Amino acid sequence: MTELPDLSLIPAEQKDELIRFLFGEVKRLSAEVAELKGRLNKNSENSSKPPSSDGLAKKTRSLREASGKKPGGQTGHKGTTLKRVAEPTQIVSHALPSQCGSCGCWLPQDEAQVVERRQVFDVPVTTCDVIEHRTLALRCRCGQWHASDFPANVTEAAQYGPNLRALGVHLTQGQLLPFARASQLIQDLYRITVSQGTLVSWVEQARAALQPTADLIAADLHRAPLVHADESGLRVEGKLHWLHVVASETHTWYGVHAKRGMEAIEAHGILPKRLGVLIHDCWKPYWQLDCVHALCNAHLLRELVYVKEITSQDWPQQMMDFLLAPTPYARRRVRKTLP
Repeated sequence: MTELPDLSLIPAEQKDELIRFLFGEVKRLSAEVAELKGRLNKNSENSSKPPSSDGLAKKTRSLREASGKKPGGQTGHKGTTLKRVAEPTQIVSHALPSQCGSCGCWLPQDEAQVVERRQVFDVPVTTCDVIEHRTLALRCRCGQWHASDFPANVTEAAQYGPNLRALGVHLTQGQLLPFARASQLIQDLYRITVSQGTLVSWVEQARAALQPTADLIAADLHRAPLVHADESGLRVEGKLHWLHVVASETHTWYGVHAKRGMEAIEAHGILPKRLGVLIHDCWKPYWQLDCVHALCNAHLLRELVYVKEITSQDWPQQMMDFLLAPTPYARRRVRKTLP
């Protein structure tokens, strides 16, 4: 380390200049340290950073405050319970003894009355239905040959039916099971062997069939007066991609793209040239869109958590209380306390 110079040999005017320089450097470095510490403290729960950026240091914390109530159903809560149905699928009557255990007389079974009913809800043991289609042919007395035809959807000597195809798509796309596990589940339940490649082809066929519906949803969202937009990271073939979502009160659209910003937004074509309100998380590319902008309260709450953590000031919590207030009257009361 370089030794300090002998300050007694420095002229007074140079000392003043040195002090001003050092003061400026301390102020600059302090601000830089504060900014770096703030970056280290940011995560998906106190900022707009995606959860995938948290790494192994993920924390689980809810913005909800403790209610003070005991866990479980509360007094007055309308619960749900299993109820008997008027028409069961099967009735099992448990027979009486054939003779009276006291006097030995024969008991007339047809005169017995039902005194109590209990119902057991269960799923049937599943089996695979194999439906064989046969075409018929014969020759009329006049010599004309007649033959029946297979249904249009029966094209192979052996093929999978529509219900099984729908199940495969639902397991992989609706329940998000890996293709290998979905294949194994179908094998376990129905004793039908379906390869992973077959499941992939079913998903592609379903995608093609549903594309007109997806286009209608996208068009409706483009015209909607208010939509929400967000994006989240996911892996596609081992590489980082982004799942983009645009949603209204009644419609939700998903799209996957290798990019997170404007390139993906323009490729999807829903958000550009909209006239309505766009609610987002303050992600910079959204501000490039020519529309009415509104910020997501959930993301604002995360930002307020971050400000509260690094400043220890009171106003972030007051603002959080304002955003979380359940009624306009409660919001007015909180607003009066804000600085």
